[in-house]
Amino acid sequence: MLSAEHGPDPIRRRVKLSALPENGWYVSGRASFEGDTEAASAFQGAARRSELTAAIKQAGKASKRKPRTDAVRNRERVLEAANAVFSSGGPDASLEAVARTAGVGIGTLYRHFPTREALFEAVYRREVEHLADLAERLKDKDDPLDALRQWMRSNVKFVATKKGMSQALALAAYKNSELFSYSYNSLTRAVASLLDRAIAAGEIRDDISAEDLLRALVGMCYSQDQPGWQKSVLRLVDVFIDGLRLERGNGRGRPG
Repeated sequence: MLSAEHGPDPIRRRVKLSALPENGWYVSGRASFEGDTEAASAFQGAARRSELTAAIKQAGKASKRKPRTDAVRNRERVLEAANAVFSSGGPDASLEAVARTAGVGIGTLYRHFPTREALFEAVYRREVEHLADLAERLKDKDDPLDALRQWMRSNVKFVATKKGMSQALALAAYKNSELFSYSYNSLTRAVASLLDRAIAAGEIRDDISAEDLLRALVGMCYSQDQPGWQKSVLRLVDVFIDGLRLERGNGRGRPG
């Protein structure tokens, strides 16, 4: 048993320590106080304060943990519903309709997205991420031309969502220029990876850029406003991709 005398401090004055670690002073559960009730009381109070401090720290750690699974799931449901509602209903579609489609209360929607613009921006970013992920998956497709065609067709749905949120997105982009640069850079890299594969395989002409493809796609989408425009644009995308193809035996460059 190791004794410790630490001056007038009643907690430490007459405590016998059963253990004393090298990295600092502590009192183990087997410490004794040789009948000194004042020291014992003070020590117990310090122990309770130590336990309370540890509990507060643990609560702080818990508050910084990742969101609950149900909260993450609700957020994703709201984004999926918003995508569908805004694509069909346009910018005037109500947030109540989004919440109803998602199967959540309007309060849940506002907890995740306090403003309409915040929801629009989140939907927009989510769709950009999906298109970038799709390009990564399509890079392993055997037919590089079909991979490019599939990505372009998927982009039509994205533009439909974007058209339904155009005014709010314009405001968000004005407030946050990073939103525009993020989407432009992500989509350009995505289509460029597929375009380069198709060119390298000798499937399409080599005098077209990723930016050309995106500008052509946007032009096809925004020139159509009548009901059912997506079906018409999908047909134009097929015509456009077919027009880029090289005839076998003609080599690289412009179609022969």
